[in-house]
Amino acid sequence: MSPARSQSVGQPPDTMAARVEACTPCHGNKGEGTSDVYFPRLAGKPAGYLYNQLLAFRGGRRKYPPMNYLLEFLPDSYLQEMADYFASQRPPLPQPVTSEASGDVLRRGEALVSGGDAAAQIPACASCHGPGLTGMEPGIPGLLGLRPSYVSAQLGAWRYGTRTAKAPDCMQRVAARLTEADVTAVAAYLATLPVSENAAPSPKGAYALPFSCGSAPN
Repeated sequence: MSPARSQSVGQPPDTMAARVEACTPCHGNKGEGTSDVYFPRLAGKPAGYLYNQLLAFRGGRRKYPPMNYLLEFLPDSYLQEMADYFASQRPPLPQPVTSEASGDVLRRGEALVSGGDAAAQIPACASCHGPGLTGMEPGIPGLLGLRPSYVSAQLGAWRYGTRTAKAPDCMQRVAARLTEADVTAVAAYLATLPVSENAAPSPKGAYALPFSCGSAPN
């Protein structure tokens, strides 16, 4: 189905923007996010990534009852339309926060994000999410503008296997090597990063990934 649909005189517009208004209480108008620290921004993320997450919620691989229920009977084509819509939105990113974390914690976060930890076999976040941390088409999301609580929760979910992705599950592989202190450091540091007006994902193939990833096939 096309996002643009016919409408009768006097009826509200039947557009994808109108149809996804059910998403706005949690994810904000146009998917820009809300004040809730656990609901992520959807706007501007790669359509392939968003589509994969919608499939995961519909199929139960990601478990959150409201999302599982809302998506249960929606077909693949409609989930793709939803993903395409939110991927096309470009509201401004939220400004960075002033972190209460110590300097040592932020320095550890910067080291992991920018350079990884070779001794622990942890690649840099930037090696997968891009030099500017804006992600890459079609399936790698950007990391700018995310709140520390959300990042911590997602990394924790991967560490303990409550969030999974297509095999090979590269995020589970990385997160399993992080300590609790590492998770806190990465989340705190990412939230302090400045945002740019152009935070669009890099084109597919713009850089090589450090290993195979099922959610971002070559």
